[in-house]
Amino acid sequence: MRLHIGAVILILLGVIFLLINLDVAPAAEIRKLLAQWWPLLLIVVGVTVMLRPRRAR
Repeated sequence: MRLHIGAVILILLGVIFLLINLDVAPAAEIRKLLAQWWPLLLIVVGVTVMLRPRRAR
C-alpha cells in the first residue's frame, strides 16, 4: 500500500477547517494543539517518506 502524503495532508486540513466552520471544534483549541504538536507531524511525514520504497530506474 502506498501512502500519498500530499493527499493525506489536504484531507486532514479539510477536516480541520470543516470542524471549525461547523463550530464543532473551536479554532483556538485547534491552534493550541497544532502549536504544541507540529514537530510530531514533521517527524511522521519524514519517517513515512524515509520508509517509502524507492523505484528502480
